[in-house]
Amino acid sequence: MADYLKSLFGAQNAPPPANEDDFADFAGAPDPSPASISSVTPQPAAAAGASPTGTTDVIFTKWYRVWERTSPSDFYAEAVILPFVIVIIGLHIWGRRTNKRKAKGWIAAHALALEKEYASVGFGGRKAPTVDDVQSSGLAKSVTSDDLVIPHELLKEKTAQEYVTYATGRQNVAFTDINVKLFKRYNPATLIMEFILGFLFESFTTPAERMEATSYAFDGREKDLVPAQNQQQLDAIEAQAKSKSSIYDQFVFAVVHKDLMRKIRDDRYDISLTSTKDHAKLPIWATTMSESAEVTEKLLTADLVKAVESAGEAFEYLVVTDQPLDKPSKLNDTNPRKRLSLSLRIPSASQASAYGPTLPIFTYFLRLPDLLAQNAHFRPEVTRKIRSVREEEQKKLRKQSDEEKADERRLEGEKKKKEMRDNKLKGMSAEDQRDFLEKERKRSGKKQEKKMSRKA
Repeated sequence: MADYLKSLFGAQNAPPPANEDDFADFAGAPDPSPASISSVTPQPAAAAGASPTGTTDVIFTKWYRVWERTSPSDFYAEAVILPFVIVIIGLHIWGRRTNKRKAKGWIAAHALALEKEYASVGFGGRKAPTVDDVQSSGLAKSVTSDDLVIPHELLKEKTAQEYVTYATGRQNVAFTDINVKLFKRYNPATLIMEFILGFLFESFTTPAERMEATSYAFDGREKDLVPAQNQQQLDAIEAQAKSKSSIYDQFVFAVVHKDLMRKIRDDRYDISLTSTKDHAKLPIWATTMSESAEVTEKLLTADLVKAVESAGEAFEYLVVTDQPLDKPSKLNDTNPRKRLSLSLRIPSASQASAYGPTLPIFTYFLRLPDLLAQNAHFRPEVTRKIRSVREEEQKKLRKQSDEEKADERRLEGEKKKKEMRDNKLKGMSAEDQRDFLEKERKRSGKKQEKKMSRKA
């Protein structure tokens, strides 16, 4: 049919072929073929063990082979901190050991003097048996058991800078407490700061190493203070107290280094009752603080003056008193409590031989209660004058106590009146309450007018 049509209309020239240069690149390309499907399931990238570019793989070793997983650069911070820690620990250990060595040196120098004067020095003895001990072995065996013995020690460490000891078993003295206070060598930063503050400000005390001893006199109270196992021992204690009385008059007397006069007067109430006077017998750097000239003459003996001179700059004060350290705030605080106090500087050397200059004043202090029981009895005029000072203070405290009691009674009365008023108002009607309050307002107004007219 196509040939017939061509013959019918006549043959025509075909158009020129299109330019296919744009597809020349694809002329020799092979026919695409479908990709083969693998039966293996692909794994995620994390499971394939891929590592970031530019890093090395981590080496896994046994847990204890630390040196294979680390390098010195990992410990730079510790290398900087560790020397400071070592220095702090070393200073702390050195400071504690030095303080312990000085404390042992002190007790070695003074133990002989203490043991000569007292029957018991230091801490030790026996513990009381427990109920279990008595039930298991019986009362007699439990009391005598060696397991209850407390090891004896002359000096006990209270803190790293303070050591204490205790002595008892002497006539005229109930017991003696001794504190050895040292520098805070175990904490140099705190020690340096205390020195700086003490140097710059008077309100801060400059640190110092000192020994403070306090003896508490019996003052005729042996029966109350000495323990007795039976009536026979109690009778013996009473008989000895009557034959050799430990009672002496009330007074305050002190020998003080002049550098401490102001401080001790400000810090201690009992010293504030005294007057300060230099004495020809004493060195120029020491003075007396006493309530009476007769007290000074009786107590300032040649042995005391010699001991003070021997101690030199290590001596701080020796106080005989019956009054409290702090100003009494109650009437009971004024009751006499007789005691003796000694304060001495501790030398820088730790050897026992360094305490030779202060041993005489320490020994004199231990024997001073005997001197007081024998000689501290004064003329009635002196005793009356000393007693009048205490009675004056007692009057002030008694007046203060009466005023406080009066205030309490007044407040209690006002409280009761207010309760009665409130109860009365509760039982009134609204009109009666209004009248009652109006009368109160008028009465208070009249009182205010009277006060104003009095002031005018």
